Amino acid sequence: MPISSFHPPTRILLGPGPSDVNPRILEAMSRPTIGHLDPLFVAMMDEMKSLLQYTFQTQNELTFSVSAPGSAGMETCFVNLLEPGDKAIVCQNGVFGGRMKENVERCGAIPVMIQDTWGKPVDPNKLEETLKAHPDTKVVAFVHAETSTGAQSDAKTLVEIAHRYGCLTIVDTVTSLGGSPVKVDEWKIDAIYSGSQKCLSCTPGLSPVSFSSRAVEKIKTRKTKTQSWFLDLGLVSSYWGGAGKRAYHHTAPINALYGLHESLVILQEEGIEESWARHNRNHQILKAGIEAMGLSFIVDKPYRLPQLNAIKIPEGIDDAKVRTQLLQQYGIEIGAGLGDMAGKIWRVGLMGHSANLRNVLIFLGALEKILSDLGAKIEVGAATKAASLKAAA
Repeated sequence: MPISSFHPPTRILLGPGPSDVNPRILEAMSRPTIGHLDPLFVAMMDEMKSLLQYTFQTQNELTFSVSAPGSAGMETCFVNLLEPGDKAIVCQNGVFGGRMKENVERCGAIPVMIQDTWGKPVDPNKLEETLKAHPDTKVVAFVHAETSTGAQSDAKTLVEIAHRYGCLTIVDTVTSLGGSPVKVDEWKIDAIYSGSQKCLSCTPGLSPVSFSSRAVEKIKTRKTKTQSWFLDLGLVSSYWGGAGKRAYHHTAPINALYGLHESLVILQEEGIEESWARHNRNHQILKAGIEAMGLSFIVDKPYRLPQLNAIKIPEGIDDAKVRTQLLQQYGIEIGAGLGDMAGKIWRVGLMGHSANLRNVLIFLGALEKILSDLGAKIEVGAATKAASLKAAA
């Protein structure tokens, strides 16, 4: 049988990513492809660097987008800042801290793990104690916004502690960038990475990164070659860095970069602080509805991410059945729990273009109907009413 063109259905993406893509971004990606060394494309790259500096709140010269998803941004940070035999402290409070450990090991470096309960933030006191016990540590790595649990850690404090012991820092902001405050220069973060598909509302496949002057100096003075040719910043920066002619490194994903450029233009138009505020407003509206329904969150209020809501599954309710009905009956996608949280939580994302009142109300109405039909002990009719009242306040 011949295979025909693929035409996906329209979904409401309220999972842990990707988020709904703004139509302006899809239009931008459909524009004519030009060469990746075309002077006009190089000029757009310069604009993107400036837009990413605004988004990261930094003046770091080495700020650009890795031509691959957030996992490659993570690897870029580790392979450039670690050498074989180096010691790195990794703070783990969810799935993605575990991936950091994998990167440390694959660099031939030595991971020292700090474990915190899933759903809790990284404990600064544990970090200080571990640094005292391991004074030869070169790098401290942690996840600012843990996608698997919806918990946010205090990046500023963790970086301050790491710097007191002479360490560089690597920070994962895949879920936080654009949705909650990320201040690279103010917090003095050394290496940071994110993804295009969450609060930036672009399509998946690109990873914004930024490196401080301290990190760049480390890269320049390495004693060994970076283990990855493609992610070697000494090579990549010759394509992204400097004015005028660029050295060929790889064929950039041209149309995808059009999309990221447009997403950053949209963010600039809204204003970074207003974007943070919008994500928080919609979280508060969702929270009002969830709690009125009789449900609760796993993360304590001070550490709760507005853009990634981890909601406890009511006793006796089949996780997969609810998610399947949301998708099939309402076209709504939410996320399942990962690792230790599998079957215990739903992960509801309000990210980027998806973070709006309409989506919150549609989701609450659909979830309430499904749970009621499945016999959950919830207060029927309370969720959308409470959310609407919160929105109007």
